[in-house]
Amino acid sequence: MMYLLFMPACKHLNRLTVWLLCLGLLFGCQQSQEPKQETSQGPATEQEEASETGYKVIAIKDGDTVELLKDGKPLRVRLQGVDCPEKNQDYGTRARQFTSDLAFGKFVQLVVHDVDRYGRTVGEIILPDGRNLNHELVKNGFAWHYTAYSKDQELARLEAEARAEKRGLWEGPSPQAPWEFRQSRRGKGTATTNPDVDPEEEAAAPKVTALAKGGKVVICQSKGSKTFHVDKDCHLVGQCKSTVASITLAQAQKEKRTPCKVCAD
Repeated sequence: MMYLLFMPACKHLNRLTVWLLCLGLLFGCQQSQEPKQETSQGPATEQEEASETGYKVIAIKDGDTVELLKDGKPLRVRLQGVDCPEKNQDYGTRARQFTSDLAFGKFVQLVVHDVDRYGRTVGEIILPDGRNLNHELVKNGFAWHYTAYSKDQELARLEAEARAEKRGLWEGPSPQAPWEFRQSRRGKGTATTNPDVDPEEEAAAPKVTALAKGGKVVICQSKGSKTFHVDKDCHLVGQCKSTVASITLAQAQKEKRTPCKVCAD
């Protein structure tokens, strides 16, 4: 009698055990798959973040000068070691278009070399695909290697290659170097003017040019201030909520300050 009562209980117990084992196996499989799903999502997220790193190119001034958006403000960058034809020269417009096609609206890396006397950052632009914009301009015949300011052997090699292949501006019989073009526009009376800057651009900042020989400029020493002023009575100086100080232009450039767009224009 006892045996007959025990048999149904054993059958019920075996079914319960089987169900519990099945549930345990199913739960274990789900746990083993979850880490794989997390790992596969990781790289995609990193790629999305990487695509937005660097500085966005917001303007192309000419072939060798661009503006980047840095900390919400435009930063003008003069490309190191290269010199593109001026806008009134042959290939001037094409050089600007070439730079625009490669860089405008894209996020790029900036390798800073210096800050020139006009407050421009001088450096190299690394494109999203890893190419060097400075190199690409020379390689494709849209710029000279600017040997007066650069001894870069790679730029020298790229220019020799472009000349030999008659790429871009080198297809002409005797292209005029942009620094010679700028000097010819100035005339004999201004031989000491910087040949790195077009006369029209230089005329746009005469006060800064006049101070380049050790003159004083005015700065606001607030934490967020990144400019310098050539006029102590500039209304923007009056808005300074911290100490106003007088320093040399060289010091201001060393601090990577840019000219005030009100009093230095």
